[in-house]
Amino acid sequence: MNKADLLVVEDDPELSRLIGYNLEKQGYTVRVVGDGEAALEEVRQKRPDLLLLDWMLPGISGLEVCRQLRGQPKTATLPIVMLSARGEETDTIRGLDTGADDYLVKPFSMDALFARVKAMLRRLPPADKTLRFDTLVMDRVSHKVERSGRLLTLGPTEYRLLEFFMLNPGKVFSREELLKHAWERSSFVELRTVDVHIRRLRQTLNEGDEQDLIRTVRARGYALDLPQG
Repeated sequence: MNKADLLVVEDDPELSRLIGYNLEKQGYTVRVVGDGEAALEEVRQKRPDLLLLDWMLPGISGLEVCRQLRGQPKTATLPIVMLSARGEETDTIRGLDTGADDYLVKPFSMDALFARVKAMLRRLPPADKTLRFDTLVMDRVSHKVERSGRLLTLGPTEYRLLEFFMLNPGKVFSREELLKHAWERSSFVELRTVDVHIRRLRQTLNEGDEQDLIRTVRARGYALDLPQG
């Protein structure tokens, strides 16, 4: 599964380390810089999937960085979340008017940051618009799934499970890993819930006496795989 590339622009070393560490634990690729000039150079070198941008920066401010990026064709649509201790409504409006897509007021919890990052990344068009495995075809733009030409009706969770499996065919995932990747907030979901949704996914995939593509590995978890033999 491709990791999203995040650029964190924050001049507080302790906070930048905290943000970077926690985002990397979530599976993201994270670059961290401490000023606006370095941020613009990093973006020029490699456009990130998402920019977390502090308002108050030495030299070029976060607002000016945002303005410059919005004025360039290659970065005009770059997702930007502004981070700031300025919590007045007028400040939020100013940040959004400058071109930020979202605004997070300091101090914030890591859970709040994760939620904003996930929400922004969900808006991005997938790099691989069509996924294929055996007789399965998933259109990630229209959210349609077919098997052997038959349109499948999947619930949101079953869709996310199948998408994750199709991005990682043949690999066995534990229930904990599936919770992390297919549920919004895994801490509020019991492990046995995974089994329920796997069973529903199996039933939908296997209609019409199709072969079972979900492999159960005892004491390990599940995988999307072709039957052996």
